Amino acid sequence: MAAGNSNTRKIVAGTVGNTLEWYDFAVYGYLAPILAQQFFPNSNPTVSLISTFGVFAAGFLMRPIGSLLLGHIADKAGRSRALLLSVALMAIPTTLIAFLPTYETIGIGAPIALTLLRLLQGLSVGGEYTGSSVYLYEIAPRQRRSFIVSWALVGAVFGILLGSGVAALATGLLPADELGTWGWRIPFAFGLLVGLTGFMIRSRSSLDDTDLPPSPHDPVSVPVKEVVRNHTPALLRTIACNILNGVGFYLTFVFLTSYLVDYSKLTESRALTINTGVMVVFMLILPCVGYLADRTNRRSLMLIGSGGVAVLAWPMFWLLHHPDTLMVVAGQLGLTIVLAFFFAPLMTAMIAQFPRSIRVTGYSLGYNIPLAIFGGTAPLVATFLIDKTHLQLAPAFYLVAAGVLTFLVVLFMPDTEDLEDD
Repeated sequence: MAAGNSNTRKIVAGTVGNTLEWYDFAVYGYLAPILAQQFFPNSNPTVSLISTFGVFAAGFLMRPIGSLLLGHIADKAGRSRALLLSVALMAIPTTLIAFLPTYETIGIGAPIALTLLRLLQGLSVGGEYTGSSVYLYEIAPRQRRSFIVSWALVGAVFGILLGSGVAALATGLLPADELGTWGWRIPFAFGLLVGLTGFMIRSRSSLDDTDLPPSPHDPVSVPVKEVVRNHTPALLRTIACNILNGVGFYLTFVFLTSYLVDYSKLTESRALTINTGVMVVFMLILPCVGYLADRTNRRSLMLIGSGGVAVLAWPMFWLLHHPDTLMVVAGQLGLTIVLAFFFAPLMTAMIAQFPRSIRVTGYSLGYNIPLAIFGGTAPLVATFLIDKTHLQLAPAFYLVAAGVLTFLVVLFMPDTEDLEDD
């Protein structure tokens, strides 16, 4: 029983930072129109909103830098130290946003302060998801790695659902004027509770003697230099595979909400309800597919997932335009299921390509570069494609391209089960 509790605590420790990270993501996105009024007042509401999302996007640019910083710490000093630092770097600025003075109070200093806090959060994000995934990979028995590592993504999805729920509760309970003056601060302040919980759990986990720095017999002075010099093929494969990661996730769970409102003519409430329900299904499927990957073969499931996206993206987008709401749900759910077959084994397969001494740095770089370039811009590219082609199904082309590229990379990459150490 004690061993079971210890393993559960380790999984929670590896997962909780992703919950905080994506909680903040959801809260900021949900409350963006209100933040625009408070920090970027302008006679044109669109300009204010663009400025707010510009600050949001700036955080993405810090992710590769964060991957280098926190990856270096994780590979040189141990995983737990990096994970403690990343959860603190996320929790502190999230909480400080709750107490920021607005533009009306301190003028231009308000948006500058908000931008700096978002940059600090982006630095944390660059090492959190990948660092926690590697931590889970290394504490898991070899025959359960895909299942246990999949909980890192479960934590991220739960964070989105928690953030959306808290923000929706605040907007539902408070009048619009109170929400605009002080109510928007509550969801950010709640991040302090999430952050303290994560820090406490990880502090206890960091005392575990299984989380040690790499062996002194295999020293690497600068992990990123070693990755680029001697593990370029693995880095390029990781970058290529995570293009579908970024495009698939941000189109399916971020862009589709506004897409259903603007092009499928659903009400915002119905579109959000569908998106929330589908995300719950996604969260529940992930560990099931991870379990299946441990019992079968990771690469086979990744081929099913990426090939499924390439083949089904177009018909699924066609269903999104069906007048029957059930068909719309089937369209988004279909994309979600094939993506789950790709996502669940992806993390373990990519981590296994790198030796322990550079594992966090290698995986972090390979993950954050494409997420910054293709993930954060996916909604923008999808909107651009619709505008230029005059086809409302045009975003499907982007998904098909990402699916085909990833399918080919996975098809010809080494089988990662053969690369693993015990």
